[in-house]
Amino acid sequence: MTAAAFLAVVLIHLVAAMSPGPAFVVSVRLAASEGFRAAVALALGFGLGAALWAGAAMAGLALVFELVPQLFVGLKLLGGAFLIYIAIQTWRHASAPLPDPGAVTSRSVGAAFRLGLLTFLTNPKSAVFFGAVFVGLVPVETPLWTRAALIAVIFVNETLWYCLVARLFSLPRPRAAYARAKAWVDRAFGGLIAIFGLKIATG
Repeated sequence: MTAAAFLAVVLIHLVAAMSPGPAFVVSVRLAASEGFRAAVALALGFGLGAALWAGAAMAGLALVFELVPQLFVGLKLLGGAFLIYIAIQTWRHASAPLPDPGAVTSRSVGAAFRLGLLTFLTNPKSAVFFGAVFVGLVPVETPLWTRAALIAVIFVNETLWYCLVARLFSLPRPRAAYARAKAWVDRAFGGLIAIFGLKIATG
């Protein structure tokens, strides 16, 4: 695998990571409502989820989805249902007041990490995306250490991007703006997450 191909995979994934989707919406809301610490744990969950899907794609999971489409459909339905569940919870708690910045967050670091991981793992389209990219840019003869390096960079890409999102939306001004319009913003975010869930389940 050439250095140019390696860089191409890294850049394609970075652009995909930065594109708005359910992970972005969940990250913005968590950072604004529960602070930087929980949102960083969420970002680590996203990063691990991306790395696991990338590794699965390299192991041939995307091909398995083509051979057994029922498995792919089942995972899509599961992922869509999980996002719709998050959407319902977001909508239900939209009117709850925002805790003080110095207060303990309502979600533990472990819980935020698990939320990030589950949000990613319940979207099987990630495996299809990585499979499509790898088929075109990662030759069969690529050594194991290069494949491992790719997965590591994908983890770093995903995690650092969402750490940046966490930093921006946990700052006092964005947090204060969110607090003023929390009920409406949470309902809008809940609606977006539900739409993403339906899109994953039916797309």
